[in-house]
Amino acid sequence: MSVGIDEISFYTSNYFLDLRTLAEVQGTDPEKYYQGIGQIKMGMAAPDEDVVTMAANAALPLIERVGGDAISTLMFATETGIDQSKAAGVYVHRLLGLTSNCRVVEMKQACYSATAAIQMACALVARQPEKKVLVIASDIARYELDTPGEATQGCGAVAMLISANPRIVEIAPEVGNYTEDVMDFWRPNYRSTALVDGKYSTKIYLRSLKQAWENFRQVSAASFEDFGHFCYHLPFSKMAQKAHQQLARINKAGLSAEQLEEQILDSLYYNKIIGNSYTASMYIGLTSLLENCRQNLAGSKIGFFSYGSGCVAEFFSGTVMEGYQQYLHTERHSKMLEARSEVSYDEYLALYKHPDPRDGERCDIPHVTTGRYRLVSIVDHKREYIAL
Repeated sequence: MSVGIDEISFYTSNYFLDLRTLAEVQGTDPEKYYQGIGQIKMGMAAPDEDVVTMAANAALPLIERVGGDAISTLMFATETGIDQSKAAGVYVHRLLGLTSNCRVVEMKQACYSATAAIQMACALVARQPEKKVLVIASDIARYELDTPGEATQGCGAVAMLISANPRIVEIAPEVGNYTEDVMDFWRPNYRSTALVDGKYSTKIYLRSLKQAWENFRQVSAASFEDFGHFCYHLPFSKMAQKAHQQLARINKAGLSAEQLEEQILDSLYYNKIIGNSYTASMYIGLTSLLENCRQNLAGSKIGFFSYGSGCVAEFFSGTVMEGYQQYLHTERHSKMLEARSEVSYDEYLALYKHPDPRDGERCDIPHVTTGRYRLVSIVDHKREYIAL
């Protein structure tokens, strides 16, 4: 049975900081960011935006097409959850008008959980082919100011409709997994920003890629040469280049540096101007590939490497379907990105330091976002969302 991604859409905030501005304040060369980590801009969430509002905005185009009644399950992947008990997806369920018979669950394992959600969604659809599962990944990447991670911040959400006979990408059942208990990146409950050992995390990422690939080769007949393009988890765009070069070396691929770059380049475009979106990053990368690649990808096999610090990693594959172009939301995404507003460094600091009440006091939140959904207030520890 053919199961996979029937539709895909993403959302990011209407604010961004150009990393040239950050470099000027820090007294460093902008190329440290533009070339060194491959990032140009970082998305900054508005005060009335969070993982819930971004998720609902990302999923809206899909629900407008199929209707809320078509969704049997909503799987919400995030590592910046807003509640230790209630799934963020339950709020999204109401905002999107999904049926009361739709199950909702939140999944967490750093940046990997969206991939787990997709694999579980494919299994559900394989069991009941008439069902459709909505997978949403939504995150806001935040690090301490004046740390190496600051320039890799960002925000975004991606929504994917998983169904039988998918119109965009068929997901193959063979996967290669790797899990190891390490402390390369983590965020304790009492912190709003993550802790990261950057060099160690890069080392673990690359080790996990090797191990997941070797496991994939044990269960799949596909070889490196069978893939036309690759999508990697993108904490920053340069990481994909490092990963792909390593995978090529492992497989003794006889490709030039330019040919290797062509296999990943189109998947990096959106990430470069959005920044890290944690669970959503690889799938926003997939959207970028599908919408920006000038060649017809129909029939092309894509290799996916999903990595979540701590760590869990997975390599799997998908095949692009004939006629996929007519089911993309390219124009909608282009207009969203073009309409974003650049912020000054002082405005960036104001967004970064905007109050996030934690002791239950009333907080009415100003209307700033240009999205369809917004966080209105926090009262008695309860978050109130509305659709505009």
